Amino acid sequence: MKTLFDRLQPGLLTILGDSGLLTGADVAQRSDSWTGRDPCQALGVALPRNTAEVAAILRLCHRAGLPVVPQAGKTTLVQGCATRGEELVLSLERMNAIEDCDAVAATMTVQAGVPLQRIQERAEAEGLMFPVDLGARGSCTIGGNIATNAGGIRVIRYGMTRQQVLGLEVVLADGSVLDSMNAMLKNNAGYDLKQLFIGSEGTLGIVTRACLRLQPRPLSEQTAMLAVGSFAALGKLLRRAGELLGGQLSAFEVMWQSHYQLVAVDSGRHAAPLPAHFPYYVLVETLGSDPQRDTELFQQAMERVMEESLAEDAVIAQSRAQRDALWAIREDIPALMLAMNSPLSYDISLPIGHMERYVGELEQALRRTWGEQARLLVFGHLGDGNLHLAISVGEDTPENRAALTELVYRPLQVLNGSISAEHGIGLEKRAYLGYSRNAGEIALMRLLKQTLDPKGILNPGKVLGN
Repeated sequence: MKTLFDRLQPGLLTILGDSGLLTGADVAQRSDSWTGRDPCQALGVALPRNTAEVAAILRLCHRAGLPVVPQAGKTTLVQGCATRGEELVLSLERMNAIEDCDAVAATMTVQAGVPLQRIQERAEAEGLMFPVDLGARGSCTIGGNIATNAGGIRVIRYGMTRQQVLGLEVVLADGSVLDSMNAMLKNNAGYDLKQLFIGSEGTLGIVTRACLRLQPRPLSEQTAMLAVGSFAALGKLLRRAGELLGGQLSAFEVMWQSHYQLVAVDSGRHAAPLPAHFPYYVLVETLGSDPQRDTELFQQAMERVMEESLAEDAVIAQSRAQRDALWAIREDIPALMLAMNSPLSYDISLPIGHMERYVGELEQALRRTWGEQARLLVFGHLGDGNLHLAISVGEDTPENRAALTELVYRPLQVLNGSISAEHGIGLEKRAYLGYSRNAGEIALMRLLKQTLDPKGILNPGKVLGN
């Protein structure tokens, strides 16, 4: 007896050609995640080359009611593109063209499958910069960045992906194409429809093209790592750095001592730039336009914060290689994963004033529940209220995972925090959405989903559930 996918396969082959549709063993060899540990369970994988093919695929699937899971870079950390055995994967990996870069208007038009790093490199070649930057830059794609409203290390200055998107082209569930490829900085004519799809994780429509806003390329870059003796000093340091460095401050990344100790020292993969006994370590970075003046300003600012006892020790990068070495400690997630035997990871957001108490109480709760085998590492984008948590509690069982996730998320309700600062909801966090969104908000989300995807075929189960 033919399955629904079997019946649709001739139509899909007509749209895509033999090389554009993977089935059987070719699907089984693929993974739903960057780790390679989550085998793809989809019925097939469609590899469209353009928007017209995406639209034709969705028209076919919409009429038949076949679920569709969009994929590309698959760097999601929340099972945002996971399959369950009954879907068609729609991979945008072949839609990877940079169509245009307008250096005068400072815009770039790209297809959704372009890796973030290629966009950064093309902008730099034009004397410009695309400011979204994160560790997965080489493999994540702009479509995924848009779908999750990715943040990264420069949010404190430039904002999240949402702030970098001028226009979008989106294919809706029924195959109709929404052309909202605005290229203007100011367009106040009615609803800004693109905002519906930024951060929607492919549940309302599939982004196929985008018009991005670029920034002037900085002519100077200053980086320092500072050791800080208390959380109170950390908060004061953030404020003082903003005062002394003004609009040049682009990153303020913090590592708790346990993270620094593991990655910078214990892993053996780095030369620790500072002793490992301080409570906190901060990466401060500025981007400017006058190398000589900016260097002097930065050095003076670092001297001031040391004089004011806001930092206990510091090292200033004197070269690009030294800058990269400092950042490598912050971005060496593989070292963390290896040392902690694939810990569970969480990205949360909460007011800075609550962070010290939250982390302290979480550590106590972990010890009470799992004893000495519990391990917590904390780092994150403190300047925008985002913390990343890596936690291991011994055996990774469903019971342990559920209990741990509850300990992490429940306190955020009373602290007006968020269960997701930048990674999205996917499958992993949907049961906890009510901890960060009220009933009215969730009801409106469901109404939008029902309106734009009445058959529920787009990335089913993600964010809101079925």
